[in-house]
Amino acid sequence: MRVLVATDAWHPQINGVVRSLEHTANEAAHLGAEMQFLTPQGFRTIPLPTYNEIRLALATPRMIMRRIEAMEPDFVHIATEGPIGILVRRACIASRRTFTTSYHTKFPEYLAARAPVPERLTYAWLRSFHNAGGGVMVSTATLERDLEARGFKRLMRWSRGVDAELFRPRPEATLNLPRPVYLFVGRVAVEKNIEAFLDLDLPGSKVVVGGGPALASLKERYPKVVFTGPKEGEALAQVYSACDIFCFPSRTDTFGIVLLEAMASGLPVAAYPVTGPTDVLADATEPVGVLDDDLRTACLKALELSPAAARRYALNYTWRESARQFLDNVLIAHDIGPIARRYRLRRRRQVASGA
Repeated sequence: MRVLVATDAWHPQINGVVRSLEHTANEAAHLGAEMQFLTPQGFRTIPLPTYNEIRLALATPRMIMRRIEAMEPDFVHIATEGPIGILVRRACIASRRTFTTSYHTKFPEYLAARAPVPERLTYAWLRSFHNAGGGVMVSTATLERDLEARGFKRLMRWSRGVDAELFRPRPEATLNLPRPVYLFVGRVAVEKNIEAFLDLDLPGSKVVVGGGPALASLKERYPKVVFTGPKEGEALAQVYSACDIFCFPSRTDTFGIVLLEAMASGLPVAAYPVTGPTDVLADATEPVGVLDDDLRTACLKALELSPAAARRYALNYTWRESARQFLDNVLIAHDIGPIARRYRLRRRRQVASGA
């Protein structure tokens, strides 16, 4: 089972889309499936206006068609709506190939924060883009309801996971800062609403991990805040475990993998009651975070919560189950019924085990 994933978001970018796709591909291999990626790598690129870290591929329809033919995929999944995604969608429609898509980013809200573009126009274009496929994968129930109300069809759930071995409590970790330490991890960009966190009057210290177009200006405006720049892997895990509370000020994220990483590291969450945090914390049977329109109140109340409870809850989210959801969605979109799906899953396990 070979799945081609078309994505405009790829290395050296560090974001939830890239990390989701990488983890899903790693776990899909254990289920006997192979995920190949068609990315901007190998094409000439130009920087995205106002966001130089993101490179847009200068590809042609012929180039994309050749890549697809060379990969010989069984299925095609389009992860983003950029140049790569647009051209792969065009190629699939031209060759009458069914494909799936996923909705990772509230792009209309992001665009409206940067330019005077009405959200309704962007949603109309996105609706046309995604409804041409066999299924649209979304991460949460709230996002599914929102997109359904906007006319998106064939919505399918695809949750996320966390590497609980990497992201874990480390009692020895320290940043040598006055406590409590409040942490934000993510892109340092206007759509993340980071200033709502930085403006809070809180005891202790604030730490921001990540890079982006707003980093330089925020460092200048908030000299008392510790800005570490981007971090990954062990270095990122160390920072998580050296902090006390994870503050998530975004109002536009569709999920928030960083929420799971924080809780797995023993950090209760403080956030607004919006898509993403509301869904990620929805099934908690004990308090693991505080959602409040007053973000300061949420941060202070979160200090009273149990770090151990936060980790226990995060352990419910695994990348293996996320990959299984993704592969099942692909098969469902191609009208492969339950019996055939069980057979393919069984065959994937046999192949993965060498049977």
